[in-house]
Amino acid sequence: MTTKVLVVDDDADVREALKQTIELADLDATAAGSFIEAKDHILRDFPGVIVSDIRMPGRDGFHLLTYTQDVDPELPVILLTGEGDIPMAVSAMGKGAFGFLEKPCAPKDLIGVVERALKTRGLVLENRRLKLQLETGDPAARMLFGTSGLANDLRGRVRSVARTTAEVLVTGQQGVGISKVAEVVHLCSPLSKGPFGKHSAAGMDVGRFQEAVAAAASGSLFLDEITAMPMETQFALVTLMEQGDHPRLIFGSTANLKAAVDDGRLHGELFYRLDAMQVRIPSLAERPEDIPVLFRHYVAQAAEQAGLVAPEITPDVIADIMARDWPGNARALMSVAMRFALGLHDESETEGALGLAEQMAQVERSLLQEALRRAQGRAAAAAEALKLPRKTFYDKLAKHGLRPEDFR
Repeated sequence: MTTKVLVVDDDADVREALKQTIELADLDATAAGSFIEAKDHILRDFPGVIVSDIRMPGRDGFHLLTYTQDVDPELPVILLTGEGDIPMAVSAMGKGAFGFLEKPCAPKDLIGVVERALKTRGLVLENRRLKLQLETGDPAARMLFGTSGLANDLRGRVRSVARTTAEVLVTGQQGVGISKVAEVVHLCSPLSKGPFGKHSAAGMDVGRFQEAVAAAASGSLFLDEITAMPMETQFALVTLMEQGDHPRLIFGSTANLKAAVDDGRLHGELFYRLDAMQVRIPSLAERPEDIPVLFRHYVAQAAEQAGLVAPEITPDVIADIMARDWPGNARALMSVAMRFALGLHDESETEGALGLAEQMAQVERSLLQEALRRAQGRAAAAAEALKLPRKTFYDKLAKHGLRPEDFR
């Protein structure tokens, strides 16, 4: 959570008063008496905002604003003046100041502007973090999102199977992202520099299968919905696997493979080969705590692709998506996030297998998790944000099996 505020004012009494006002709002204030003193704090990754007086000896607030804009144009600066100078305010805003207040300003007005600036800064840093995650780290960390234990297990399983050369079967419900996980297996493997062939096995004849194998030589070949592959092609596949000279084979399926063998839709030999090395992707219903994480990522991604500023994701928005049943899993969540990022009305309704009591419990749990996440595990701050007495707050945590320390 972004809570830091750098206060810059040459008047020691005013500086201390501003610092105390900010700290009383449960924010983390750092005071500096001049631009030179503040300069070392003004960094591109500064997790907060700046509140600065304009009229200071030597290098004034305008100089600080210009310097900050050069370091990071998205680092909010709120300027203060005791002059009541309207042209100065216009000039400050024109130079890129986030806000402008006349001293002495009411604590409520100051904190209101600071909190809006912190919220803006938090979104900027979150989007940068997501972008950096996409550009660095191993493919499992960059491409498979989620903070739950199941998400961590999935990344670990992908890395584990990727190190082998054996065939891999990726399974899960519709919409969980089977083809994406298959690609991550390839990217985490020693064959990552080679091609990644991705094909639907449904209706694939022997000729097309052989072409796909040839095109993926020295890389990986992903065949989705393997139970829909014609039996003649399955025989060719089994023969290829027995010969051993072929690309890394990765298969995907949303079907029950044992039932497919019993129904004569899947070659028995193929079933036993695939049963050895599986990666199962959990559904969103199994890991609801990952829904806000994935939603934020999809919104940021959609906004960036559209060249838009990502809209604010309020607790009400999180509560709404948490109250929904997601039979379409990540694919459905991505569609809702895209419409949200584009400002389009989402006509999906909260309905599904869960009854009202279960939906309300799910919403309550998600709001508690979101409050703890924003407060970085500080229970008192989270309780205050939700306007709950501490005893009630702790009772609800116990009811949902949540621990503040897990969010620090």
